[in-house]
Amino acid sequence: MNQYIRSIDYSTEIESGSHWSLRVRRGSIMRLTDLTGGANVGMLFYNPENLLERYNAPDTLKCQHTFKLTKGNCLYSDMGRIFASVVEDNLGWHETVSGNTHASHVREKWGIRDYQKDRNKWLQNGQDAFLVELAKYGLSAADMAANVNWFSKVFVGEQGDLSLDREHSRSGSSLTLRFEMDTLVLLHTCPHPLEDSDDYPDATVQIELGLCEPVTEDDFCKNFRPENGRGFQNNEIYHIGLGG
Repeated sequence: MNQYIRSIDYSTEIESGSHWSLRVRRGSIMRLTDLTGGANVGMLFYNPENLLERYNAPDTLKCQHTFKLTKGNCLYSDMGRIFASVVEDNLGWHETVSGNTHASHVREKWGIRDYQKDRNKWLQNGQDAFLVELAKYGLSAADMAANVNWFSKVFVGEQGDLSLDREHSRSGSSLTLRFEMDTLVLLHTCPHPLEDSDDYPDATVQIELGLCEPVTEDDFCKNFRPENGRGFQNNEIYHIGLGG
């Protein structure tokens, strides 16, 4: 157990092309591990008490002066609060600019399969995976935000085009999120939109849930950027208003 984790109370494995959503309480830990290499985990965050508040990728990047996410970075809402902090990461680069695959991407790259004929061997795409989970909470495509793609790294070519580093995440790559407020988490394990392999990726991700240790004044994420300190202050004000 590392310094941020008090306990791990639940574990599951999710194969490629799957999706899930859950409400995660403030003070919880979520550890993601790429078990096979080559995984991509798309993720979105919403405030379950006010679903209009959701993850804001531009603010997350610009206020921390970065193009990538790694240990120390915080994940900001569009109201300047922090959903979660990346407290552990042995990979060093996760991206939040490329968005999702769509049905057309999957069809053009890997052909047509549907659940009615192929059952669990069908080929889901990230956009539809998120739409299924959004609908469970009365949300729709209008509520979609730019998502994180954990375990994925993109780089910029000489002409300004983005490419995916397909060798980036190896088996055993992991990161740990500490949740700083109650959060509705939506996730999928569909391919990255820049994935160009011949076959639909086959990767398995482990998700572990538990409790974290209390945040201290010398906390790495809280002090990683001056802006993060202000984000934590915004959370404190918010929780005072909730009576907690």
